[in-house]
Amino acid sequence: MPLDPKVADRLKRDAQGLVPAVVQQYDTGEVLMMAWMDDEALHRTLTTGRATYWSRSRRDYWVKGETSGNVQFVRHAALDCDGDTILLKVDQTGGACHTGDRTCFDADVLEVSR
Repeated sequence: MPLDPKVADRLKRDAQGLVPAVVQQYDTGEVLMMAWMDDEALHRTLTTGRATYWSRSRRDYWVKGETSGNVQFVRHAALDCDGDTILLKVDQTGGACHTGDRTCFDADVLEVSR
């Protein structure tokens, strides 16, 4: 069964048919990671409650935590106003980053001039 046409019609995909997905911890708002989704990945995510993404390097689908055990249970999903970004609010088990870190955004903090 494909992605609901009402949702699919709102998506603005890049040339590869992908949409970025920003992932937050549902109860704290902590930004955990960003990954790519196509229609099938979004459909799987919405119907299983498990975050599923498209790997551009492996050219295959991956369910977060399937091999690492660091599972993402989806609590909320939304499109932004332009339909070109997906927001997933998840209950993250373990680290979200492939490095094992809690978030992909804590290892390389950039200095901001004020």
